[in-house]
Amino acid sequence: MIKKEMIAMLLAGGQGSRLGVLTQKVAKPAVSFGGKYRIIDFPLSNCINSGIDTVGVLTQYQPLRLNAHIGIGIPWDLDRNIGGVTVLPPYEKSGNSEWYTGTANAIYQNLEYMQQYNPEYVLILSGDHIYKMDYEVMLDYHKSNNADVTIAAMPVPIEEASRFGIVVTDENNQINDFQEKPEHPKSNLASMGIYIFKWSVLKEALITLKNQNNCDFGKHVIPYCFEKGDRIFAYEYNGYWKDVGTLNSYWEANMELIDIIPVFNLYEEYWRIYTKSDTLPPQYIADTAKIDKSIISEGCEIYGEVYDSVIGAGVIVGKGSVVRNSIIMKGTSIGENCTVNKAIIAENVVIEKNCNIGVGDDSPSRLDPKIYAFGLATIGENSFIPSNVNIGKNTAISGKTTAADYPNGVLASGEYIIKAGDM
Repeated sequence: MIKKEMIAMLLAGGQGSRLGVLTQKVAKPAVSFGGKYRIIDFPLSNCINSGIDTVGVLTQYQPLRLNAHIGIGIPWDLDRNIGGVTVLPPYEKSGNSEWYTGTANAIYQNLEYMQQYNPEYVLILSGDHIYKMDYEVMLDYHKSNNADVTIAAMPVPIEEASRFGIVVTDENNQINDFQEKPEHPKSNLASMGIYIFKWSVLKEALITLKNQNNCDFGKHVIPYCFEKGDRIFAYEYNGYWKDVGTLNSYWEANMELIDIIPVFNLYEEYWRIYTKSDTLPPQYIADTAKIDKSIISEGCEIYGEVYDSVIGAGVIVGKGSVVRNSIIMKGTSIGENCTVNKAIIAENVVIEKNCNIGVGDDSPSRLDPKIYAFGLATIGENSFIPSNVNIGKNTAISGKTTAADYPNGVLASGEYIIKAGDM
């Protein structure tokens, strides 16, 4: 029988609904990040950099692009005869067929996959966080404490602690209390949703809780292990970690990449981030172009001006156009004499000439004020914006729009256009 010391299970089935139109047709872990990457590249790269060569990726919501991106795992050196990367969608079983109904339920439905490697330890990861972490160091910590479960945790400002699962530890970092999104948190150590389990402990917990509705690690598995008296430790992490689950945190994390001294450095030799790269020609910067403090990916053609922005592969910025504080994803084309300010524009969007995006006041969104906020203009993939229109802040657009969709050539701040079939 094959024996692996530790295998990783990467949860990548989430919709990421707080990213609005960006995740209508694509799972959150497959959303572009930093010009040439996708969000899932970060945990996958962490795995191979940490010496973990067996990764199960659990997919569910809109998995096509994620599956195509991962392929057989070549960019991450995960194309192995034994182990490597395996995409694990829900599947029909002889007794029943069901969707994954919670993080722990998804892992439970793949017990057979894990069993074939007979691991000593199982690492549970989320597919939608941006960070670099050596899981081998966390495993050494887990072993040295003879722990049954180790939870990666990081200090957060106490006023934000109620958004997270909070762990309370003793002087040896052993967890003696666990609060799931508490109103009055007892500590500021937040669970990062990264767990190492002894395989025997994980298996027993999942089988015991198999009939639990929407079985989840934070809500059910960890409290169950805690009540059972398992040894649970917190592994404190103090590096960069970002949950890019909202449009604002996603925009901020991209903008942090272009700081003079970036908090999160994509350019370190010893901890590379790997991705599936398309074969594209080099970027072209015209004599009319001006660029300052921006990431410009390969295959771009820049004829206009770009400031403080992250530009994906194959993007065209037309002559006379000015892009500021924005994220423009792969394959998008911006016509001549446009202004784009604090916008997130998804893949393969066409913006015709003389458009102004991100102008006007800060009126709240009528579609969803919690999602479309922060003064951002957000345009979903494959959308079309006709020439001579002005688009306000806190706006959302998805689909092929026409001049008739913009009364007097304007989409006011807080308004939206979602074409039928685009939700």
